[in-house]
Amino acid sequence: MSGKVWLVGAGPGDPGLITVMGLDCLKRADAVVYDRLVNPLLLKEAAAHCVLIDVGKRADHHPIPQDRINAILIEQANMGREVVRLKGGDPFVFGRGGEEAEALVRAGVTCEVVPGITSAIGGLARAGIPVTHRDFASSFHVITGHLRDGKDPHNWRVLAQLDGTLIILMGMSRLADICQQLILHGRDADTPAAVVMNASHPEQRTVLATLGTLAQESARAGMAAPSLIVIGDVAALTLLQSL
Repeated sequence: MSGKVWLVGAGPGDPGLITVMGLDCLKRADAVVYDRLVNPLLLKEAAAHCVLIDVGKRADHHPIPQDRINAILIEQANMGREVVRLKGGDPFVFGRGGEEAEALVRAGVTCEVVPGITSAIGGLARAGIPVTHRDFASSFHVITGHLRDGKDPHNWRVLAQLDGTLIILMGMSRLADICQQLILHGRDADTPAAVVMNASHPEQRTVLATLGTLAQESARAGMAAPSLIVIGDVAALTLLQSL
């Protein structure tokens, strides 16, 4: 008997930000394969019989490679189980959900995607930073700060010239270099910028600065992953902090 896999987005961190559909899948699952950034409180929603499988990755430390994660999903489904692959944010926004869906389809496993609130939007919103605003930004751009095989995939000249808000996920280990590259290729060093750490969690913290001072101010404040980096005029708003 063949099972099924749901690729479920858990949202940016607060367990209340998972979707109704995602929570329903979690409660009925026979197995949950989850990432490091998934809030542990969500795992308590799983049924008593559910098997919990931790495949979390950390920066520069991937104890379970992606190919093995794909294989685990296939194995669990082929045991006839209903499987939830629980991923932080949205599974198709820098979450390798596309790679996992490809592997499942190739293996003939039924797969369904349950979108989640990406931290690139929802995490910043919880910090009071809107990614768009009629007076400041009519577009936003989301990139990854994580390099594959040590290669920089970004055209910094193009990114520095973009209008709107620039949001960088998984970039804290390269924060100084990111800021330097953007300034070097034409972005004004006085551009408002911010780092939001542990977005939507009770311990959420925000550092406000400019592009030229963001790395220094973040280091002084002890900011670390998981954090969101946002560059653009909207970073100066931080609406909720002024309420």
